[in-house]
Amino acid sequence: MSQQATAASPARSKYAGALLRYRIMAFTTGVVLVAGTIALVLKDLLHLHHMEPGTGILWVAHGYLYLLYVIATVNLGLKLRWPWLRMVAVMLAGTIPTMSFVAEHYVTRDTRARMAA
Repeated sequence: MSQQATAASPARSKYAGALLRYRIMAFTTGVVLVAGTIALVLKDLLHLHHMEPGTGILWVAHGYLYLLYVIATVNLGLKLRWPWLRMVAVMLAGTIPTMSFVAEHYVTRDTRARMAA
């Protein structure tokens, strides 16, 4: 094994671990946000007020998961040396239903391309 391949391996594993943590948090945050949005719409439009404790729990869960999502995004962004505007845009994707899935797709594609180079 050459020295270049050995030197590149730790950097790739560093990016791979940060990317995996980001992807897990993006999907988890996105699923909980979509579930909370659906529950809120059902509760308000169909007047299913018995769902109130459940919707509150979903929103609290999303809040805590969103904080972990932001930490994972900052971790990945700093390792990949993203500009602050990109980091903030990816963080905000966790507040719009289904946007964390879209952001995750583009971040994963770009990060894997960078790891391959």
